[in-house]
Amino acid sequence: MAEAAPGLHPGIRVEPVTDATWRAYRDVRQAALIDSPRAFWTTYAQSAARTDDDWRALVATGPALWLAWDLDRPVGTVGLAHGDDRPGDEVYLVGMWVAGAARGSGAAAALVDAALARARADGRRRVVLDVARENSRALRFYLRRGFALTGETGAMPWDPTCVEERMVLELG
Repeated sequence: MAEAAPGLHPGIRVEPVTDATWRAYRDVRQAALIDSPRAFWTTYAQSAARTDDDWRALVATGPALWLAWDLDRPVGTVGLAHGDDRPGDEVYLVGMWVAGAARGSGAAAALVDAALARARADGRRRVVLDVARENSRALRFYLRRGFALTGETGAMPWDPTCVEERMVLELG
């Protein structure tokens, strides 16, 4: 659990998603898909079709996941996943989102810090992410956190008009 840090609202904390908090994760993930549908490779319809067992299995065996909490209310999430087609020392930052009311609270930085700490602990040397070009706020955030644009681009699998920029952070 992340403790309050400079720039972090005192009520904000970050915790790994567990079997006890899978419902909160599901709710935050679906809120993210409604709020920012062009930011994720999964659509709300795909997410809503998952059963409770699917959500529990995702939490148990899927990517490492965290929730940001503002007191007792979940307000954000991030994940860390290794792609089978990628080098063993590389990991993806995925599913990053913070509710509008919690933006500016430090929750986003705390979520990324938790994921980066895990990446380092797991011996990863490189963290990669894809962010929609149209999401200038997220691009600026990642640049401030030390990520660099690679020049590589892609598109959402379900919407080729949504161009994504690849970014990378070398952990050293």
